[in-house]
Amino acid sequence: MAEENKEIIAYKGFKQDWTCRGYQYEVGKTYEHKGNVKACESGFHACEYPLDVLSYYSPAVSKFAVVKMSGETSKDSDDTKIASAKITIETEINLPEMIKKAVEWIKGKVDWDAAKVSNTGYQSAATNTGDQSAATNTGDQSAATNTGYRSVATNTGYRSVATNTGDQSAATNTGYWSAATNTGDQSAATNTGYRSVATNTGYWSAATNTGDQSVAEVSGKQSIAVALGWQSKAKASINGAIVCVYRNHDGELIHIKASKVGENNIKADTWYTLDEIGEFVEVKDD
Repeated sequence: MAEENKEIIAYKGFKQDWTCRGYQYEVGKTYEHKGNVKACESGFHACEYPLDVLSYYSPAVSKFAVVKMSGETSKDSDDTKIASAKITIETEINLPEMIKKAVEWIKGKVDWDAAKVSNTGYQSAATNTGDQSAATNTGDQSAATNTGYRSVATNTGYRSVATNTGDQSAATNTGYWSAATNTGDQSAATNTGYRSVATNTGYWSAATNTGDQSVAEVSGKQSIAVALGWQSKAKASINGAIVCVYRNHDGELIHIKASKVGENNIKADTWYTLDEIGEFVEVKDD
């Protein structure tokens, strides 16, 4: 159903060259569509829920941006995709920022009067701030967040998020188009979902992702980013390490290789994957 003159903040994916379906975009520019606007058919498209974008653009090979949509709009019934007559590419957004925005979006949908620490509800949240404790969530479009020391945030929901800021803790997610993030030292962020994200900013920590077309990223010292899915990529900071694989289209493991940053020409804060002969290949941002 079309609406008029409602300004909406959304999230859009692009190829590495900032194109989408052959149309060239540029950050900071505004574009207008002349003609009918209908979701999935015509107009400019983006998603209100950040992680919905991952179902259209793989985090392993794409760029993402915050966009402002206005003019005539049309929404899709399957997810939060929206089409508009006018779109402004506000700013590029990285994966950790998208995860943060996804948590905020989910929490904005939660009925907090009915929410529980252990939650299986749709569009719901499980939160825990206690030490040596756990927050568990199996609901769709939901979040498990934990700020406790030596604690666990676990989420198996579709289009969902598990976050943890406690030291010696774990954030685990098995949902598609989902994210596991951890900022605690000596901690782990693990994700097995297709087109999903595992990030970790703590020292001596690990981000592991086994989902296809997914990413693993660590920014803490002495930490490891492990990307084990088909067409996945990994990135680590200085004094960290990466593990990458090459799989064929049947998902068979052909090559696996590990390296510390600074060795084997591996640069800090740079995405890598493996090619068909088992060599590290830098994934360019543009």
